[in-house]
Amino acid sequence: MDGSIARPRPLLALGLRLLTALALTTMAMLVKLAGERGVHLIELIFWRQALTALLIGTGLAAAGRISLLRTQRLKMHSIRSGTGLFGMLFTYGAVLLLPLAEATTLGFTAPIFAVLIALVMFGEKIGPYRWAAVVIGFAGVLVVMQPGLESSGGEVTMFGVAVGLIAPFMVAIISFQIQDLNKTENPWSIVFWFAALSAPVAALGLPFVGAAHDAQTWITIAAMALMGVLAQILLTTSLRFGSAAVILLMDYTALLWATFYGYAVFDRAAPTTLWLGAPLIIGAGLLIAWRERQLAKAKRVASSASQE
Repeated sequence: MDGSIARPRPLLALGLRLLTALALTTMAMLVKLAGERGVHLIELIFWRQALTALLIGTGLAAAGRISLLRTQRLKMHSIRSGTGLFGMLFTYGAVLLLPLAEATTLGFTAPIFAVLIALVMFGEKIGPYRWAAVVIGFAGVLVVMQPGLESSGGEVTMFGVAVGLIAPFMVAIISFQIQDLNKTENPWSIVFWFAALSAPVAALGLPFVGAAHDAQTWITIAAMALMGVLAQILLTTSLRFGSAAVILLMDYTALLWATFYGYAVFDRAAPTTLWLGAPLIIGAGLLIAWRERQLAKAKRVASSASQE
């Protein structure tokens, strides 16, 4: 792909986002598995970013496509890297602190946070439909979480919930940043510079948390990093071909994979509260997406009428 603005292709974007959901959930499972084997959060982030930069850089160089990494927007890449690194601390932290299905479900609040960000940062007017979605979504969070209660072998704590809610807030911010970068940058460039600029920062913490690991743990770390590369490319490309407000809906399929991994890998069945609260959160996201489509359609009609 070149660095030009991509033509919108909604079906391709939706398909890519479905694969993104699977890749991200698989990566989260590997993060949790590595955490249980004694790998520190900072180690996980460093190896994820370092291996991503190494694999993309060497791969493009071998293919004679290193020019894809050229950029005139290093400052914006640096801002995205700082935001992304901060977001990874909470995204990975939520996976380590909470059961996988609950951490995944909290991630579904990203569209709700996107509405609030649009209000605060861009001064967008929020009508009753999207305010209702915000209320419904956070009601679902309360049902799912029930902080402090033991639930099918995994405790959901207030601290874990707080970390789990900051993570999707950061995802929403990053989605806006990636959409802006996609106007001029190639997806490979966006992913590479995020990894290359953030890995040295994460490396500063290694002397304090680094440890020796056995071969199986290193394989888990490597698999996590590889899955992270795939997920980042799929995510960035999906945002290149479709609107974040619409394709984020495909993320809800991650709950199926998280539930499967939770049972098959961690021997934990999803609790009843998850199945009661998740539809509220997903319903809120669907309502937001529907309203976004209605508003976009109204703007197009108004624009067409003004040109006649």
